Amino acid sequence: MADHTEIRFGTDGWRALIARDYTFENVRACAEGVCRLLEASGEASQGLVIGYDTRWGSPEFAAETAQVSAAHGIKTWLADRVVPTPVLSYSLLHHQAGGGVVITASHNSGLWNGFKYKPFYAGSASQEIVDELERHIAAAQADGNIPSMALADAEASGIVERPQMAPPYLANLANVVDIDAIRNAGLKVGFDAMHGAGAGYFEAALGTGSTTIDPIRGIRNPAFPGMGQPEPIAPNLAPSIDLARNGAYDVVLATDGDADRLGVLDEHGNFISTLSTFALLCFYQLDVRGLRGPVVRSLTQSSMIDRLAALYEVPVHRTAVGFKYVGQTMMDVDAVAAGEESGGYAFRGNIPERDGILSGLMFLDLMVKTGKRPSELVAMLAEKVGEHHYNRLDVTLGPGVSKPDTQALAAKPPERIGGLRVLSTETPDGVLYLLENGFWGLIRPSGTEPLLRIYAEGDSPQRVEEMLADLRIASGN
Repeated sequence: MADHTEIRFGTDGWRALIARDYTFENVRACAEGVCRLLEASGEASQGLVIGYDTRWGSPEFAAETAQVSAAHGIKTWLADRVVPTPVLSYSLLHHQAGGGVVITASHNSGLWNGFKYKPFYAGSASQEIVDELERHIAAAQADGNIPSMALADAEASGIVERPQMAPPYLANLANVVDIDAIRNAGLKVGFDAMHGAGAGYFEAALGTGSTTIDPIRGIRNPAFPGMGQPEPIAPNLAPSIDLARNGAYDVVLATDGDADRLGVLDEHGNFISTLSTFALLCFYQLDVRGLRGPVVRSLTQSSMIDRLAALYEVPVHRTAVGFKYVGQTMMDVDAVAAGEESGGYAFRGNIPERDGILSGLMFLDLMVKTGKRPSELVAMLAEKVGEHHYNRLDVTLGPGVSKPDTQALAAKPPERIGGLRVLSTETPDGVLYLLENGFWGLIRPSGTEPLLRIYAEGDSPQRVEEMLADLRIASGN
């Protein structure tokens, strides 16, 4: 029997190097697994939505997926152009489909592509669904029985349609954020799409008004030049930072390759940490909009959320890393906001999934409603919850390098990390060190890349760097 690539879904989909493991054969196996999953669950009759990002071959891989679903007789809505992941997810709800597929590797480098699966509720697939999907994919690889229908024939028969997915998504935005107020606020906004799927969406959402959107890296380029990868963090935002430092904008928003994550630069070109951004967006929901309800955060999100929630007397639910945990808890408790450290945030009234576009619009509305510039918002946040600083260190795990034994690390923690006493450890996802004064550090193997991620939150930038150094030593890497 021929050897097959072992296809495993991490915290958000399967990702692999294009041409090495990410091949048409393996994408067909994934598509077949999705079809068998839908048939087994009785949801095949509801149909499948398929979207794709700006990466090499993404339109072709999406078409290949549609040809498999069409051969199964599953009604398929295949995006007529590049779409962000949150737009595809909303389209799933719009069509009341049984499932959705996005061809994207999110923030990975241009050498990678990926396959995300969204169940009927339009969020990240739960671990139970992922486990079942992987079994169906493995079975499809083993028996090799993967049917396919030519796309032209599928479209001619009507089993495959090519709708515009943006209009329903854009129409819903006005239900959860004050589009008119933003449009007429006279803001100068830079938007760095990082050559990804979010290009044009802020302009489309706001239309014509006194607020202007200046596109930065808005042209499709699958190589993602000038950045390590299309992740909206400071090291990848050099062109935007230069423009902002020259006084070009009131704020710069940036979205990752599939536009489900948000990065923010203030009016001086300083990167606002993803932890502070989520805390400010929670403030927007709880204070500006006056909503009440639980807040959900991953264990790598900030303890600022706990302090902010206490001010507004709402509960906080903490989850493992990954939106398959964050989003599920959001649905379970009807949270007003849910977020993780990587810049992915979700909000009541939209989808139980990360949405970089809606998050960016909410940040703009927060500026409008408070009359404050981004740097002033960060200062206001510190006044409310105290000084919190954060950073993350990614350590590449080379071939043959084993991941650290997090249980062993938790059993023998150092007495201090960055000078702060270690109060206790937990192992919900990696090893979490709970420190004095509400701060923390985390050592965690990535679920999507050959990386060891090391996180730290402390009371000063210098403290955070000391914490990262101590955590790396503790990890043995």
